[in-house]
Amino acid sequence: MSDTDPQDVFLARQPILDRQQQLFAYELLFRGASAGKGDSAGSLDGGLAPVPPAVIVDTFTELSLAEALGPYQGFIKADQGLLCGEQVSALPARTVVLEILDTVAQTPAMIAHCELLRQQGYILATHVRPESSEALDIEGKPLLKMVEFIKVDVGGAEADRLKRLVSALKPLRKTLLAEKVESDAKMRLCHELGFDLFQGYYFAQPTVKANESKRLQSSETALLRLLGLISQDADTVEIEAVFKQEPVLTLSLLRLTNSAGSGLTTRITSLRHAITLLGRRQLLRWLQLLLYSGASTSVPAVNPLLQLAATRGRLMELLVDHTSEIGQYGRDLVDQAFMAGILSLMSAILGAKSGEILAQLPLAAPVLEALGERRGVLGDLLTLVEALEDETPDKAAAVLGRLSGIDTACVNGCLTRALGWANNLAR
Repeated sequence: MSDTDPQDVFLARQPILDRQQQLFAYELLFRGASAGKGDSAGSLDGGLAPVPPAVIVDTFTELSLAEALGPYQGFIKADQGLLCGEQVSALPARTVVLEILDTVAQTPAMIAHCELLRQQGYILATHVRPESSEALDIEGKPLLKMVEFIKVDVGGAEADRLKRLVSALKPLRKTLLAEKVESDAKMRLCHELGFDLFQGYYFAQPTVKANESKRLQSSETALLRLLGLISQDADTVEIEAVFKQEPVLTLSLLRLTNSAGSGLTTRITSLRHAITLLGRRQLLRWLQLLLYSGASTSVPAVNPLLQLAATRGRLMELLVDHTSEIGQYGRDLVDQAFMAGILSLMSAILGAKSGEILAQLPLAAPVLEALGERRGVLGDLLTLVEALEDETPDKAAAVLGRLSGIDTACVNGCLTRALGWANNLAR
């Protein structure tokens, strides 16, 4: 029996997008932090000892993950222990999706139990592995007819086999979810085949080739210029002059500052008024987020990169406040942590080399070291954040050992807060 404690479990998440490439849900992953120390604690599906159901439920409830998820559902991998145990009743039905693992035998008793869970309002999902010789045996898998979602591991699957599998599954009229989608090409293939949902970080991969450099659009260059001016504490007149050259960008800023989410009670009527009332720190945050929000287009739209970048920035900001280095560098390190998290995905959204982008920004040394070489406390924090996204608890645990003042409980709590903040921002 495992003695895994909630304090030794990393919480991670992966985005699930719909066919319009908008965020649909998150998969919540519970990974044993001590896996990085050489013992057997690990994940439900990683080939290691499972995290006990009680720990998963305790982590979910103690961190108020249902609140942090906001309008999005949370997929949770469920083995027989979680499905049949009393703890499952503590998970909010309609908020969580119980992913029934392949290790759960589809016996008549288990099918009856899953039907009971479904009647109680729980949403179920199951897995199909295309490389399995039994993948096309639809009749031999009764769960397929009662779940709402069918997940297909498309990572190493050939196109022809995926096509046959989708054709066999479509008559069931279930929502088909392609998981382990790690490239834009794989996403396009799955989209063409008829998948409804897509899980993976393909949307965060830079599209610029190593020997090519995309010319930045004027609006993108303006955002970078503004970031540089504010970082240098330039005069308001200089900042206003750049805004005036970008009418759409100016309109976006006025809309943001006049929204309820800005926290301002005074109605803003002019550009200089907005810059003055917002303050440099708030303005810097909005500009960083505008890089991802589509504000440079005529129809602003939220994209998953905004949510991922915002979560990174907020998570690093929250974490750095717990480190011993905060006493040495002061509050500037908090702003730098947020900036490092936000800017870490600029290459993906702008389609340009990171070196070209960073060359246009007079960033502080800790930010440059973090983004370019993963050095310093900010570099360690960025590595930790990326490790949580990549499902590498051993790497996360190793980095955590270099960060004084932070443990897994702190990481999980900060991630939950960052997730909720980013979700609210998207709305």
